[in-house]
Amino acid sequence: MSKLEELINKLCPNGVEFKKLSELMTPNPKSKIGAKKAEQMLKGEYPFYTSGKSVYYINEHMVDGENIFVNDGGQADIKYYDGKSSYADHVISFRPINVNGKYLYYILMKKKEYINEKMFRGSGIKNINKNDFFNMLLPVPPLEVQCEIVRILDNFTLLSAELSAELSARQKQYDYYKQKVLDNIKTNNIKHITDIALVKARVGWQRLTRAEYLYEGNYFLITGTDFVADGSINFDTCVYISKDRYDMDQNIQVHKDDILITKDGTLGKVAILKDEPPKETTLNSGVFRISVLNKQEVYPQYLYHYFTSKYFKDFVESVKTGSTIPHLTQQGLVTLDIPIPELNEQVKISNLLDKFDKLCNDISEGLPAEIEARKKQYEYYRDKLLTFKELK
Repeated sequence: MSKLEELINKLCPNGVEFKKLSELMTPNPKSKIGAKKAEQMLKGEYPFYTSGKSVYYINEHMVDGENIFVNDGGQADIKYYDGKSSYADHVISFRPINVNGKYLYYILMKKKEYINEKMFRGSGIKNINKNDFFNMLLPVPPLEVQCEIVRILDNFTLLSAELSAELSARQKQYDYYKQKVLDNIKTNNIKHITDIALVKARVGWQRLTRAEYLYEGNYFLITGTDFVADGSINFDTCVYISKDRYDMDQNIQVHKDDILITKDGTLGKVAILKDEPPKETTLNSGVFRISVLNKQEVYPQYLYHYFTSKYFKDFVESVKTGSTIPHLTQQGLVTLDIPIPELNEQVKISNLLDKFDKLCNDISEGLPAEIEARKKQYEYYRDKLLTFKELK
């Protein structure tokens, strides 16, 4: 029997008391500092929590000790910090009382999806219903039980953080190694991209609108949101379009060995089709199709690695247009020159880089797979540990 089971059997065998969130916290004052203002402030040592993923560091602090931060609009996002900190005007902040602060954070994280679905309302940008939020009932076991749960979940969190740090270090190592490999290419055979590949994208939207997207069908439409970090396409997230729309343009119909590059918003995400798509597939206007003209001269996987290198990232920065929403235009992309060594050298380079790429980015193997497994394990145990029957 585990220590936690012993504590539960001893201290709360018949269930635990449920209390309103309002009984477990003291609200902090509403902030008068917006996220944009904080971003422009002098850099400091105190974290400044926003309603998004960004965390700034400034010279001022508003609260000290254990505090929890919840954004009041958009969707549920919950953060915890123990120490001096500040927060934005669209963040609800409170100090835990009569409860282990980290336990309260974990129980709120367990209910994050519920909070997002049931308590954020509105037709445009959703806002949290504070009355429902603060009246939400939460299980409150004895303090010893809370502390043991926190100890277990903290260990899971620490392990995940260590794996993520290792992955980040491996990714930097991989990027450095890839750059060194490409730097060492000794060739006078510099090819214009249009000499070695077909470069095509949907002309405008060809009047294709989101209203035409289908949730089932026989023809996939790839958008910029379907790209995966390992260089593949997640067809499970693809929408469908009609046969007429698929037949409209053969130049953007996707096939094995095609390389895809995002051209609007988040520029330069790259994927390669290692197999034929599971269904006939085309592209929306935000994605380029790069199709090698002669595979006896150019190895598609080599081209993929070049497009994921710093060389191409720097090129994109030099030719992109648009200040608010950046764009990589076809006019800009077709100015690209690429070093093309002998075919056997391209294959050798690709095989070397594939091994590193798999370790860093493959979602079925390597570190990403282990991190995903740990995440699922953590969520399973978190939900199990934080589920209590109510004391009657």
